[in-house]
Amino acid sequence: MEINLPDVHAEVCAVFARYEDALVHNRIDVLDELFWASGHTVRYGIAENLVGIEAIRAFRAARPSTGLARRLQNTVITTFGRDVATAMTEFRREGSTKLGRQSQTWVRFPEGWRVVAAHVSLIDPPTG
Repeated sequence: MEINLPDVHAEVCAVFARYEDALVHNRIDVLDELFWASGHTVRYGIAENLVGIEAIRAFRAARPSTGLARRLQNTVITTFGRDVATAMTEFRREGSTKLGRQSQTWVRFPEGWRVVAAHVSLIDPPTG
């Protein structure tokens, strides 16, 4: 298996950036587009466990649209062959002491790259 083929890696970096822009600007239509429209899609969040695209869409529709700005750090995108990738990143929100962590598994479908599984969590910053 070929890891981080340059063209595939560039594609995933671009779709990840598109996702991040949609997230911080609350572009629900783009977020919905970028998640696999399946009952098998999973998103575990800070205070919710969402299984299936309908649960994910309902969460997005009900989520407040303010305070979404954040700063990413330590982002690692890795591609596996031409059709699977992971994206891992840390984030910080202004005014919060917590360190956020986000992981996504992306799969290339005929309609394009889609998140099939995601996880978001907050922790106290590591010390030392």
